[in-house]
Amino acid sequence: MFGALYAAAGSDQAQLVEAAREFSPRIDVCGPREITLDLSGLTRLFGDARTIAGELRRTAADRGLQVRVAIAGSRTAARLLVRHRAGLTIVDPGDDAAALAPLPLELLLAVRSGGPSGPPGPDADNGNAEICASFRRWGLHTLGEVAALPPADVAARLGQAGVQWQRLARGDDPAPLVPAVPAERFEQALDLDWPIDGLEPLSFVLGRLMDPLSAHLERRDRGAAVLHVRLHLVSKAVHERSLELPVPMRDARTLRTLVLLDLESHPPAAAIDRVVVAVDPTPARVLQYSLLTRPLPSPEQVSTLMARLDALMGEGRCGAPALIDSWRPGAFSMAPFAPLEAPSGGREGGEGGEGKALVVALRRYRHAVPARVLVEDGRPARVTTERRGISGGRVEKSAGPWRTSGEWWLADGGTDNPWDRDEWDVTVSDGATYRLFRERDANAWFIDGVLD
Repeated sequence: MFGALYAAAGSDQAQLVEAAREFSPRIDVCGPREITLDLSGLTRLFGDARTIAGELRRTAADRGLQVRVAIAGSRTAARLLVRHRAGLTIVDPGDDAAALAPLPLELLLAVRSGGPSGPPGPDADNGNAEICASFRRWGLHTLGEVAALPPADVAARLGQAGVQWQRLARGDDPAPLVPAVPAERFEQALDLDWPIDGLEPLSFVLGRLMDPLSAHLERRDRGAAVLHVRLHLVSKAVHERSLELPVPMRDARTLRTLVLLDLESHPPAAAIDRVVVAVDPTPARVLQYSLLTRPLPSPEQVSTLMARLDALMGEGRCGAPALIDSWRPGAFSMAPFAPLEAPSGGREGGEGGEGKALVVALRRYRHAVPARVLVEDGRPARVTTERRGISGGRVEKSAGPWRTSGEWWLADGGTDNPWDRDEWDVTVSDGATYRLFRERDANAWFIDGVLD
């Protein structure tokens, strides 16, 4: 047995939901003015269906709502009846099809626009209107006439969408009721008796807030995706910080450490008299370790380490390099550090394995090393430098030059955005192979890196 509530225009949806939840936890919000309820088993508490309908209407009236109430054997029948008839409508078990037969065909448009049949697609409204127009062209005006059509002929002419319309006209539910889960707030707050100033006393307060918040997340099998901290200051200002976590986590100690490290870099401007911690929940992650590879550090450990490095080096200075769409030598951007598990598999190279192709790698120096280069016939002939560990010597082999330039259109006065260089790969007498480049505008030579 199912019931449907349909409120008058301008009604408060939150009040309507509260009125429905007083009778059943299994409700489905079909729209801003419409709710369906699973009333199974309520006859033992309230009496027969008519008594339940009267109690529903009385409870809504206590909240200032004017509602229609319909009770039937299916959610679809209750929705169709409550939209057509005012007051209370009660349908005896097994009489859903007979009660729906005289109703006008256009009522199906309201039910097909969402609710029990699921959210509509981008072209659902146009498709429903076309099917309704087709039924009209066939001379049909009521739900009973649509329900009486041969299903095979409806499927041949209108496809599965037409068959779904016919099932709704009979009062059949296309899917089981999926109860609407009430919005759950994962938030903890604490009003302080005395203002605190400094991270050490704040650490104890955060510990008191993070423990119940972590327990709440664990009970709901959720993890924190974004951590929000609001510090109400004695100056009436609010210091807010939001931390986007790399993976869902709910360890109280880790969350507290991340907040403290972030506040160390962004301290509040005055003493604190109220602390609020909230999270944006997300489904918890499932970990599956391998027996063949060494596990990486846990995401909590990595997040804590990165937070400590950010507090030490500055925000945005730590992470993983990522290539950018530029021809500038050595150009990269800083991306969040998120290590991936190494893929497990067979051996590469060695005995019984396929040989791995050799790859030439350039170990680039963090800062290019100034060098003195003797040029003969337009090619480097000798390389010398004062950098320890780079012996230099006579150039035995050389390849180049590769001439590159760019971003000259971004130059504005003294900026160093543009580049204009010639690059060479040279092998010197000590056997090392270096990447050299010459800044053409300054006629200066540098060692960019060593080739392995």
